[in-house]
Amino acid sequence: MKKMPLKTIIVLGILFFLPVIFLLFLYPSTHHYNPLDIVGKNVSELQFFNSSSEEEIQLKDHITIIGFLGSTPVDHVIAASNLKELVYDKFKGFKKFQIVIVLPKGAEDSAIQLQKEINNYDDMRFWHYVFGEPNDINNLFNSLKSEEALDESLFTDHIFIVDKDLTQRGRLDDREDKQKERDEAIYPLYSYDCIEVAEVKNKMSDDLRILFTEYRQKRKGEFDSSTRRVEDIKETN
Repeated sequence: MKKMPLKTIIVLGILFFLPVIFLLFLYPSTHHYNPLDIVGKNVSELQFFNSSSEEEIQLKDHITIIGFLGSTPVDHVIAASNLKELVYDKFKGFKKFQIVIVLPKGAEDSAIQLQKEINNYDDMRFWHYVFGEPNDINNLFNSLKSEEALDESLFTDHIFIVDKDLTQRGRLDDREDKQKERDEAIYPLYSYDCIEVAEVKNKMSDDLRILFTEYRQKRKGEFDSSTRRVEDIKETN
């Protein structure tokens, strides 16, 4: 049998071991990542709201995206469509995930019309509308951290992530790498603009994946809670 040249053996060895070494480098990163920051706590529950669903809708024990689409939600079909296509369709299969659209009482018919606009016969069991008095909507909104405000119709195009413990998730430091290199001032990300497709598709999707990973690791007993705590809110209060 003809002996294989040493050079060929070395090349084959490199091709075999290189992927193994790469995987060994990746393995620790699956256990040592930064959980999604807690940017606020004590988000209000939905006890003062009525629902379009037969089941009781609550935030506790759910991973929730909250949106406020005002008294005429059908006028904001672009925001709702972006939320449905870029977030709901992607994450509706995850356990305890839901989207809750908050509307003032009297907007029920407009909500039905909006649902027809954005639903292409998909499974919408985890997309809910809740209706409340203006004062209750403002109280819920004010329990969330936001740099935006509701307009006169109780609408904003910003949406929020709330975890199972009624704490608000986001980013304490939303700077890009180049901004960090230039040592620019830190600024947070409390909410996500659902009109900005890139922000929802990239930032929000990444942040939700991180949050689902956190809960998956908690179920397996692998989560290290010392990395992020409520006290990490620092000076953003």
